[in-house]
Amino acid sequence: MASTTNSSLAADMQTPAGHSPVAPGEIAIGVVIGRASEHFDFFVFGMACVLVFPSVFFPFASTLEGMLYGFAIFSMAFVARPFGTALFMNIQRRWGRSVKLSTSLFLLGTATAGIAFLPGYDSLGGTSIFFLAIFRILQGFALGGSWDGLPSLLVLNAPRAKRSWYAMIGQLGAPIGFLIANLLFFYLIRSVSAEDFQAWAWRYPFFVAFAINVVALFARLRLVLTEEYTAALEESELEPISTSEMLEKQGPNIFLGAFAALASYALFHIVTIFPLSWISLSESQLIGNVLIVQVFGACIGIIATVASGIIADRIGKRTTVSLMAVLIGIFALFTPMLMSGSPAMQDTFILVGFALLGVSYGQASGTLTANFERRFRYAGAALTSDFAWLFGAAFAPLIALGLSVHFGLMAVSLYLISGALCTLLALRISKHMEAAD
Repeated sequence: MASTTNSSLAADMQTPAGHSPVAPGEIAIGVVIGRASEHFDFFVFGMACVLVFPSVFFPFASTLEGMLYGFAIFSMAFVARPFGTALFMNIQRRWGRSVKLSTSLFLLGTATAGIAFLPGYDSLGGTSIFFLAIFRILQGFALGGSWDGLPSLLVLNAPRAKRSWYAMIGQLGAPIGFLIANLLFFYLIRSVSAEDFQAWAWRYPFFVAFAINVVALFARLRLVLTEEYTAALEESELEPISTSEMLEKQGPNIFLGAFAALASYALFHIVTIFPLSWISLSESQLIGNVLIVQVFGACIGIIATVASGIIADRIGKRTTVSLMAVLIGIFALFTPMLMSGSPAMQDTFILVGFALLGVSYGQASGTLTANFERRFRYAGAALTSDFAWLFGAAFAPLIALGLSVHFGLMAVSLYLISGALCTLLALRISKHMEAAD
């Protein structure tokens, strides 16, 4: 059945001359595995900032302060990510894609395993916090280097009428990674005592993340090292351009692309990580119940992401992203009422938020990457994503929780509305630039 699906997909794709047809089904599998493993790593860390780190690494602080310290370290990976992209693009130019991908994923797995083995504050004192930050920065560097170009290759080889559908496939990794992380934490919380969870069980998700990275590494290397994929990447002119050249020649496109995706990326951690921290702090629900709701939310997110491909192919990617930015802005107005309300209202915030996130995030990647010339598409897509994560999502848990505690949940509304306005403004500027050209 799978081979039949791949054959039918391959027949529907454009085939570059000079080599065997690109198998889109295989590319899609590699893209989903790769993105799911990366997001799983990051979600495990984000959830641990709420459930574990305040007591393990910041026992000297209040629960709120411990979460905020954890979220500050959480953001460091997103700051490091563009630098990782620049470093590993240079590695690829010198030693090739296999060295780049192997090194970056080995670094990601090592940093994640390092967190799993890291003793807490009671054993190492402030040194444990220092190493936690170092490992987190290394995760960001590694993620910046893990860009393999497969999503760009998939979209470039897709029929023009179905490009939004194929663009959605790479985005499925986020809700899938979040789903697995939630299920794992839920299982541990329900299976061991609170004392055992804080003492040792919390480390298991980080071990699992390391194992998933190993599987993802081999799955992706199997694709990017074959002759047909190498030829396809070369014929699509997907080159590892230096970051300095990219910023010099394509700077406006990079930053417009990042801001065009801001509504989605701003919502990303507000729906996934922030509700867990707010509910945990207010003790309005049992954490196990919240994790189950988030599992259902992730499932809704997967369905909505798939739906985004259908919607965008019918009404256009730009229209879809614009419409979702407006809906996210409207949704933001209800945040104070929902998150300060009953458990059912908080659950509604999570579930509705995931539905909006799925459709928006499903098309957020590459919203304006068509503006790049082909030779800039590979590095441009990586840098655009890096800056979108940095501007939209990196500090979202820290800002949302910190400001909400001191100024109320309207701060979350303003954060989301600002992201929606940035998206609409960036799309409008881009449209005027295209008209001028």
